[in-house]
Amino acid sequence: MKFGVLVFPGSNCDRDAAYVTRDLLGQPTRMVWHQETDISDIDVIIVPGGFSYGDYLRCGAIARFSPVMQEVINHSQKGKFVIGICNGFQVLTEAGLLPGALTRNENLHFICDRTPLKVERNNLPWTHGYTEGEVITLPIAHGEGRFYADKETLAAIEDNGQIVFRYHGDNPNGSLNNIAGICNLQGNVLGMMPHPERAADSRLGNTDGLRLFTGLLEKVAALV
Repeated sequence: MKFGVLVFPGSNCDRDAAYVTRDLLGQPTRMVWHQETDISDIDVIIVPGGFSYGDYLRCGAIARFSPVMQEVINHSQKGKFVIGICNGFQVLTEAGLLPGALTRNENLHFICDRTPLKVERNNLPWTHGYTEGEVITLPIAHGEGRFYADKETLAAIEDNGQIVFRYHGDNPNGSLNNIAGICNLQGNVLGMMPHPERAADSRLGNTDGLRLFTGLLEKVAALV
């Protein structure tokens, strides 16, 4: 499975993601500059964390118009996999690939910490490596991570089972319904504020995030 990691001006977690897929998992991985318009060789697109375009205007709002994003939309419409992490989640909502929006944290402070998450569903390729209801721990680092949607959209997300991860215990940023990660209706596009790539190397003392990537590989291999 070939991974492509998008690189915007201001991305700062792109190399972390590539380290997981290329060095820890041994999968072919290439860095995809935001101006590229051919990603047909990629199976899984990772939209990484960071501060794309310096977070000017609104987080993810400018990156959404980068040439590569139309190709990411086409990629997702073919049923291929896309994951947006932190700033990447913001980009995916701005691009309309996921519902809702990410707004300023409730306390208006940047948060850098570790937080427990509840796995709401494990019937997705993304969550195949977890058990439903399992509580895992992942790092967070964001200033605009509060998930928001209007009542109708929020109800639809709940009814459709699109919530993949919820904050467990304390809600660090005020996200509605404790939402930490959601998917699209088809389940091939995932957005999450916590950083699984920062909890993938055993030398860091936590591999809860690695299971997201290994589960995806195992599930796809089984389907093939």
